[in-house]
Amino acid sequence: MQVWTDLDQVPAGFGPSVVTIGNFDGMHRGHQAVLGRIVSLARADGGRAVAVTFDPHPAAVHRPETAPELITSLTDRLGLMAATGLDGVLVVTYTLDFAAQTPQEFVGKYLVDGLRARTVVVGHDVRFGKQNAGTLSTMVELGGEHGFEVVAIEDVGGEDHHRWSSTAVRAALSEGDVAAAANVLGRAHRVRGTVVHGDARGRELGFPTANLGDIAGMVPADGVYAGWLRRPELAERAPSDPDRVLPAAISVGTNPTFDGVERRVEAYVLDRDDLDLYDEQVVLEFTEHLRPTIRFDGMEPLIAQMHDDVARARAILSA
Repeated sequence: MQVWTDLDQVPAGFGPSVVTIGNFDGMHRGHQAVLGRIVSLARADGGRAVAVTFDPHPAAVHRPETAPELITSLTDRLGLMAATGLDGVLVVTYTLDFAAQTPQEFVGKYLVDGLRARTVVVGHDVRFGKQNAGTLSTMVELGGEHGFEVVAIEDVGGEDHHRWSSTAVRAALSEGDVAAAANVLGRAHRVRGTVVHGDARGRELGFPTANLGDIAGMVPADGVYAGWLRRPELAERAPSDPDRVLPAAISVGTNPTFDGVERRVEAYVLDRDDLDLYDEQVVLEFTEHLRPTIRFDGMEPLIAQMHDDVARARAILSA
């Protein structure tokens, strides 16, 4: 999959293309279905399947004080988009100047001239252009002017008829319900970050942890989780190394037993005290919520609980 951050990077003569537009934050099952649809349409008539997405999220530009927390980093979003079979993704740097374009200017510059769209796939609630003035009917009208077909698709949801949405994922993660989030995402939720030095308190207690800094992706509610620690750099260097994916107990919170105030994300790799992960970028996947974060009255009950957490995580991850 080709990734472009500017229209000038799109190869001359690229297309004709089947194009869709969206933020695709989280790349949940609804997004996957839409992108799968455009890939199928493109393959059926010899076109190229392309998605136009935005960075930063438009809400972060227009209303930063209330913008939603991003579910996935741009790196993970693009990796997940590539897995759908797309031929290309145009990542548009979202600015107020970009947002000031009329619907006609956006379609002409990006979809027609830039990507040579033959088909544009959008939802019934699509909005684009200055002040979101462009609607589905606008797109159909512009398609008639420029010679591209518009395919409108319905919302996609699960067997319970609830719509798969980024909002649903955020709501589940804010409650620590990583299983519900996974149901919408179609996979375990993940965050990535660089392992940094912490207080070394976990090692003193017999559970050395990898503390994450520069975290990208939405961190679930405070609590303890069973999950996996993935090492992308090691996987790239040594695809068969068993240490590229490791079972872990993950803690999110402020360590109230020690009167902590800084919210941290740290992972104990089960039954391992020989790993040196400092300065390595890792990915944490959240499989199941084990318990909320609580304050313990002393070290003994804390250590006993940590042993129980590890045993439960081991049972869940080995099942």
